[in-house]
Amino acid sequence: MAKIKAAVIFGGTSREHDLSLASAAEVIQNIPRDKYEVICIGITRKGRWLYFPGSPDEIADGTWEQNTDCTSALISPDPLHRGIITIENGEISVKKIDVVFPILTGKRSGDGTIQGLLDLSGIPYVGSGVLASASCMDKSHTHMVMDDYDIKTAKWQLITQREINQLDERCTDIADKLGFPMVVKPANSGSNAGTSFAENAEQLISAVKLAFSSDNKVVVEKYVKARKLEAAVYGYDSPVCSAIGEIKNSNRPYDPTDFNVSTGDDLTIPADLSRDIEKMAQETAIKAFKALGCKGMARVDLFLTEDGELLLNKIGTMPGLRKNSVFPKLMEDLGFSHDELIDVLIEQAVDNADRTY
Repeated sequence: MAKIKAAVIFGGTSREHDLSLASAAEVIQNIPRDKYEVICIGITRKGRWLYFPGSPDEIADGTWEQNTDCTSALISPDPLHRGIITIENGEISVKKIDVVFPILTGKRSGDGTIQGLLDLSGIPYVGSGVLASASCMDKSHTHMVMDDYDIKTAKWQLITQREINQLDERCTDIADKLGFPMVVKPANSGSNAGTSFAENAEQLISAVKLAFSSDNKVVVEKYVKARKLEAAVYGYDSPVCSAIGEIKNSNRPYDPTDFNVSTGDDLTIPADLSRDIEKMAQETAIKAFKALGCKGMARVDLFLTEDGELLLNKIGTMPGLRKNSVFPKLMEDLGFSHDELIDVLIEQAVDNADRTY
């Protein structure tokens, strides 16, 4: 039986370039080779697409694009090709592919842009489509959808670029509505760059200006003192939620003002919760997944406040996929080894392709 030709796309121009490389290297190392033929496409920080025939180790250490066997490549938007076009010494060739695993996060990567190209190409791909990817990336859209579905989030306000000339007045209005302290974020960012904490009016204005350096929309949220819970959701028609984990370091409690990226090293599974709270968290994660139109997989971040209120924080449609990342560790708790997880994510994409194309 012919192997399934799976293209892994990694890198990208966003700030999450290095995170993408780390995930991609481990995914490529763990794809079952008896079932899949792997084709690697890397995108440099400047946006150049390259067919990469080298080792995953070169991806992991960032030297992949220096490999002399790399050639220019692109995914054709023409569904006639259904593959990758490579260009070498003026010669053009097409490598047919059956499925794409786009391990890309951040702006111009995991925000629906690559998904739009793949939709045009007619090639199945792992993960959510254009709208869900864009809505989960844009924190203001996530908030609006959650509000519409009666899923609680931190109290929030949006500032757009059109309001910059009235920034002092807008910040005063937000302070009146939310009260200090607050967390200020670029609406569209896959990382925590541009995110900061404000305890007074002066800090709020500075934080908003900083956030505007990363995006043309800024989300201001009421600071929530809470435990940070994590859920892995996967599937299509009937998505399944993992046990609930908690980001918890033995040396310090979780702090929402610490904007470092949480890893599986900080994850406790299962979280120490009552059965009712655990069930509510799982139901909320699945409800949010469905409301935003997610497919395949997502990491769902939740807050549990001191008074027992459950709030949705954010959803990542392309979570970290290193073996020790949060999503794979939660899936491992469900019984999926790393190679089994990669296999089932690709299988889901192929099996559900006829619903899109």
